[in-house]
Amino acid sequence: MTPRDRLIVGLDVPHPPAALALVERMPEVGFYKVGLGMLTTGGLALAMELKDRGLRVFLDMKLFDIPATVEAAVSGLARFGLDFLTVHGDPYVVRAAVAGRGRAETRILAVTILTSLDRADLDSALIVPGALGDLAVERARRAFAAGADGVIASPLEAAAIRALPEAAGRLIVTPGVRPAGAAAHDQKRTATPREAIAAGADHVVVARPIIAAPDPGAAARAVLAELG
Repeated sequence: MTPRDRLIVGLDVPHPPAALALVERMPEVGFYKVGLGMLTTGGLALAMELKDRGLRVFLDMKLFDIPATVEAAVSGLARFGLDFLTVHGDPYVVRAAVAGRGRAETRILAVTILTSLDRADLDSALIVPGALGDLAVERARRAFAAGADGVIASPLEAAAIRALPEAAGRLIVTPGVRPAGAAAHDQKRTATPREAIAAGADHVVVARPIIAAPDPGAAARAVLAELG
């Protein structure tokens, strides 16, 4: 897998025109994430425009609902030819998403534990006790057993997830990736691009360190060079 395949740039901006302006400044990038924040301002239309340009698209919706609703939502989204689509990693959600995807090529990625959370956040949400990393690995194992094509996990858990027998042939995509010296912002479990890949990640998601840089193209090239 080449660095261009591995890097996913998060287009975390308010609307499609701003996103497309960024894409124009990053010709070396071939894979983009369109998130929930842009859904109401034309995120699906943006995803289609990116696909029309021959680019790969990760639609980060983190779907979570009753099985019938998740299945229906994924069935509709899978018609757009998206590359990756996220759902929460609860096994019943994953199974519904896989059923909704049907024969489409969209990969279903299950979210383990958000990289903005720590143990205190899990306590406040009444999540079962235990080390956060252990819980993330167990959620990954259960998501794989439910049919997920891959998982979204912190780079700090990537090595332990990659070691699971169930992870053979599955994807690990790591957000919370920050080039050396970059601000963590609201991320609490981070690593550099090189560390994430060394730990077993297939793809790294980088947003603010690239899109908020004075020269996004140069920032993207620096991450690609690190991945190379």
